[in-house]
Amino acid sequence: MTILFSSILAGAVLIVYLTLNVLDKSPGNEKTEKISRIIQRGAKSFLFQEYTIFFPIVFLLSLLFGFSSGWVNAISFIVGSSFSVLAGFFGMLIATKSNARTAWGATKGIGEALDIAFSGGAVMGLIVSVLGLAGLGIVYLLFGLQAVSYYSLGASFVALFARVGGGIYTKAADVGADIVGKVESNLPEDDPRNPAVIADNVGDNVGDVAGMGADLYESYVGSIFSAISLGYALFGASGITSTLYIISFGLISSILAIILVKVLSRLNTEPALALRSGTIASSVIFLAFSLSYAIMEKNMNLFWTVLVGNIVGVSIGLITEWYTSGKKVEKLAHSAAMGPANVIISGTALGMESTAVITILIAVGTLISYKLGGLYGIAMAGVGMLATLAMNLSVDAYGPIADNAGGVAQMAGLEKGVRDITDKLDALGNTTAAMGKGFAIGSAALTAIALFANFGSIAHIQQIQLQDPKMFIGALIGAMLTFFFSALAMNAVGDAANDMVEEIRRQIREMPGILAGATEPDYESCIKIATKGALKRMVLPSVLAIASPIILMLGLGVQSVAGLLIGSTVTGVALAIFMANSGGAWDNAKKYVEEGHLGGKGSFAHKATVVGDTVGDPYKDTAGPALNILIKLMAITSIVFYSIVGRWIQ
Repeated sequence: MTILFSSILAGAVLIVYLTLNVLDKSPGNEKTEKISRIIQRGAKSFLFQEYTIFFPIVFLLSLLFGFSSGWVNAISFIVGSSFSVLAGFFGMLIATKSNARTAWGATKGIGEALDIAFSGGAVMGLIVSVLGLAGLGIVYLLFGLQAVSYYSLGASFVALFARVGGGIYTKAADVGADIVGKVESNLPEDDPRNPAVIADNVGDNVGDVAGMGADLYESYVGSIFSAISLGYALFGASGITSTLYIISFGLISSILAIILVKVLSRLNTEPALALRSGTIASSVIFLAFSLSYAIMEKNMNLFWTVLVGNIVGVSIGLITEWYTSGKKVEKLAHSAAMGPANVIISGTALGMESTAVITILIAVGTLISYKLGGLYGIAMAGVGMLATLAMNLSVDAYGPIADNAGGVAQMAGLEKGVRDITDKLDALGNTTAAMGKGFAIGSAALTAIALFANFGSIAHIQQIQLQDPKMFIGALIGAMLTFFFSALAMNAVGDAANDMVEEIRRQIREMPGILAGATEPDYESCIKIATKGALKRMVLPSVLAIASPIILMLGLGVQSVAGLLIGSTVTGVALAIFMANSGGAWDNAKKYVEEGHLGGKGSFAHKATVVGDTVGDPYKDTAGPALNILIKLMAITSIVFYSIVGRWIQ
């Protein structure tokens, strides 16, 4: 455990340094400071109201666990929930303080802007890894291995609320701003005359920073839990030790890579080269550490499984990038000449096509890692994919900061050169975000398989009974749930967006000076509408994930739950890939037209791609990412609930 806590301490020190480094930068003039404060206030208000909804549920569940399976498990559940909340909140707090500073830094050059934006993102990346490992290590040392499952459940439970709630908020604001601002009023991106522009910027933080942070916190903790559980079952204490060494190497490698990017940004290195260098360096250093450890332990299969996971993760990221940029996006943009219907058809087909390559890649990675190390090998491949999460999430979280910086620059009326720099950083952030979603999908698949094996082990399911109709019924319900869950999430975005559109239209109708720039819109009312809409509609999809395996286990038994997990994992992975890549491609097709192609902003093609982007928003930022959490949360719920009621069911 020494190396684990040493890496955690090193990460904590770097978090403090980066935080002070960001806060030391100037937030700019009076206008940039004012806009940044409104965004900070809106983001904090949303998160605090979100906490008032799910913390009572966390408290009730912890009481249930305390009375049914012991207070140690209840405390572990609370620790997992609380640490996940802390990671998302503090990461979001620094991100909202980085936006104006990044915009003002752009007045000095792209190197300064990149340095600030990446530092803000790195705080998010590091705090997720540091708190995730610290909580897991503390729970394991104090309470033992079984309590770690409750810690993981707490992280998963919060992640789904954060992802769904944040996703509904950000896309309701984004869709409303696009429909009325861009399509109806022909306003540019982030125009201060758009009443929803601040709510849109708040959404970037609660959805793409706090929500993504909670999502990957859960993935990180879940992959480690599945690996140490299977490792202990197969190899005893050495299985836990090996897993903790590998994950510690990942954090140390990420720390070194983050420092490298900081150095490159201060040398005014091209942003894409600096970020890519850091990402590659983190993987290379991590694999070097892992190889040395495997040689020392005379267990080369451990290294090969980690290598497989790392290669699959990077490959998924690159394939995702290929489908959401370059010639694929240019072809999609050209379909806009035929109108929005053709854009929707082409973007849908693109996302469906992308599932083939990525699914086969995950399947090959799963097969190879199983051949090398059995079920533990699959779990370690998942760990290998997520070990350098601190670096990967740093790059991912940098994107929303750069996006916010562009909005602040536009609303504050900073010179065009500033916006050109923030747009360049934002465009790079879109690519890194797409790659981050690819990592999340791949890790979700491998972790879900490992968690399924864990459930099969504790529930004593030696083989799947294909002739048992209960298993088939469970598989059907599991397959249906991913679609039903997605429908709930997307309808929630649509309903909340309707409220947002009506409010924007009301303001423009009743305050004609808004479009002329003579009257400042009521930004706060749009923030309140997005908050209310998200909080009201996030509960049902989240509760569905917890309730489904419990109802099936009590009603039809463990074979039906095994079917549920199979059906939901198979359809959930494919659906998440489809949604992420369709949504990402539609977004980048719109940006391609806005760069001046096919008539540029305001053209027929632009309006068509705005429609495509509007459809894709809840795909890639609400329903798609939440599916990754859904399939893992149902698996971990099955494990925990069986540990409580298993003796009566059997």
